[in-house]
Amino acid sequence: MAQILIIDDEKPIRSALREVLEYEGYKILEAAEGKAGLDVLENENIDLVFCDVRMTGMDGLNFLEACQKQGIDVPIITITGHGTIDLAVQAFRKGAFDFIEKPLDLNRVLIAARNSFQHKELKVETKSLKKKMGSRQAGIIGTSDSIQRVLKIIDTVAPTEARVLITGENGTGKELAARRIHEGSGRTKGPFVEVNCAAIPSELIESELFGHEKGAFTSAVKTRIGKFELAHGGTLFLDEIGDMSMSAQAKVLRALQEQTIQRVGGEQEIKVDVRIIAATNKQLRKEIEAGQFREDLYHRLAVIPIHLPSLKDRKEDIPELIQHFLELMALEYGEKKKTITPDAITQLQAMPWTGNIRELRNTIERLIILSGPKIDSKTVTDFAVVRY
Repeated sequence: MAQILIIDDEKPIRSALREVLEYEGYKILEAAEGKAGLDVLENENIDLVFCDVRMTGMDGLNFLEACQKQGIDVPIITITGHGTIDLAVQAFRKGAFDFIEKPLDLNRVLIAARNSFQHKELKVETKSLKKKMGSRQAGIIGTSDSIQRVLKIIDTVAPTEARVLITGENGTGKELAARRIHEGSGRTKGPFVEVNCAAIPSELIESELFGHEKGAFTSAVKTRIGKFELAHGGTLFLDEIGDMSMSAQAKVLRALQEQTIQRVGGEQEIKVDVRIIAATNKQLRKEIEAGQFREDLYHRLAVIPIHLPSLKDRKEDIPELIQHFLELMALEYGEKKKTITPDAITQLQAMPWTGNIRELRNTIERLIILSGPKIDSKTVTDFAVVRY
């Protein structure tokens, strides 16, 4: 049975939360302020904390900070009757899992609790998977000269604050490279926030990046925090930046120059401390010539340019990648790892792989599902290529 700690100086709030959470089968403990809550955490196995931000004694923000300093790894959902967007930002920066305003919506409380437990389970599964798979250097695999040159550059630039522009075809692992840079930096304890610029309509990209104030446009019913603010103290990964609108490019350039942003519809200058890593599958020089990308932004982003080779240029890495995906799929499906014959590997190495590593992964998963206990050349012939 999961144990939940409620920290709030208002007894009616504690009672209301206790009633709804106990009804769901959780065991509840209570504390009237932050210091007493820390004492409970030291002596009990707590799975989740609900903590009031504004209360007498040690308040919620100081409680969050104390948990960070003591290395207490428990999801903390903050609650407050005086909610402001700045208060929410402070709470998230200090490690809060979620932020709920009073008067409490009990359905929202239950959803937040379930989300926290799912998140905790996912973290446990991820740690277990990493342990079983061994160290994979942030997921980048390969011993070919081309990929080793890239890894050397990544590991050299990671500890610095230099901006990085990663180029390469779709499926070559640009996000993995960005994550490896983040994990090797001094910002590894900060957030890694990803924005896929190609997946967001041009009219919404500015709101996504910089946030917006309530009433800034028709559907802006409340203030929203943008990705720049969420990434404060960490890394902001701008994927497919070549698809960003010219208007958004201008604002990103200003943010890089001044290290401040303005929410859409707002006038306040907000200080942000983020490291920018950008990626694209486009040739930005050609985009600049066509008037589709700002040259000054390009030079700001491409302090360290890194180009990821396509899979056809590192085919000697394919056998190792195949074995990696066979192990990964076995763990995901909870089954014994399938074997693959040498001639089947040779066949796979000879394929063009226009979709690069992403296509190889999908193909191995398909072969695992459709083959017997062993993947042989006939299986590759029959199922490796989709013919419809």
